[in-house]
Amino acid sequence: MKYLVLRCGSAWAPSSEMLAKLGSVQMHEVGAVPSRQELRVLDAAAREILPVDPTPSLDEIAARPDVAHLGAPGFAPQPVPEPLRVVICGNDAALSAVLTRAMRADYLWVEFAFVPSGESTAAQNWGLPTDAAEAWALAVAGQVRPAPLIRNDAGQAVAGSATITQWEDEAGHTGEITGEVIVDSTVLLRHGKGSGAPSVRSGEPTYGAKLVPMLDAPGIVAARATGPIFGTPPPPRGLRAKLQARMRPVRPGALDDASVLTGRAVQAGGPALRVVVDGVSSKRAVKRVTFYRHLRDLQVVRP
Repeated sequence: MKYLVLRCGSAWAPSSEMLAKLGSVQMHEVGAVPSRQELRVLDAAAREILPVDPTPSLDEIAARPDVAHLGAPGFAPQPVPEPLRVVICGNDAALSAVLTRAMRADYLWVEFAFVPSGESTAAQNWGLPTDAAEAWALAVAGQVRPAPLIRNDAGQAVAGSATITQWEDEAGHTGEITGEVIVDSTVLLRHGKGSGAPSVRSGEPTYGAKLVPMLDAPGIVAARATGPIFGTPPPPRGLRAKLQARMRPVRPGALDDASVLTGRAVQAGGPALRVVVDGVSSKRAVKRVTFYRHLRDLQVVRP
């Protein structure tokens, strides 16, 4: 097995003694969120092991009449002469950048391991140790367990979580969302003036939605946010102020457990939405976004 270790920013790094035990290993220092230029080392390592992929392309898979790829995640079908394991030391945004590059270049047969720095939703999802040394031991010696890869229509892979909220107003406030979020064919939220949503009639605040990749089919779990996920909400006025005064305090990032849905895809639409993937925000407001399960699965090293 060949190892490629990416230390992202000032993240924890393995000692020279740890690296020496691996034999065939490369270690590279990259940015906190690696750029495409920095990830060329990953492109080269994958191309060296498998110059030509003999398996069906993504277009060929999509054209098939069956939907087997939507079931339980499976091992990569590529006939790899020697496994390549990439160990990412960094945060969720770094992991997302690496997975995004591998997805776009279509070499998801690569094994991915993660040594998280600080709080990490991806590490929680994958059941990884919080101690760096323990996470490293698992990363280099653990087994691959395939998992769905969730992406959006902008070509970003979701490592830990993604959120859909309202874009901030001119005063810099991020208020309740105006729009609709649908998981497969079920409405998760429909909120805003004239929407007739139950959350509006009851006075319960709705700030958007949060989604997290699953470890099995169908791929995505999503919930409605009843507290502000980012920024400061504008001060309530009129009827909204009276309703909120009677309710319990709004907790930042709070989710409605009763709203949880699972599915293969999440679609959202609204006049001005902010999309955040693993802490990295879209550069401008969007009117629609779709998250869905990719046609190829991740080869993840996890317990």
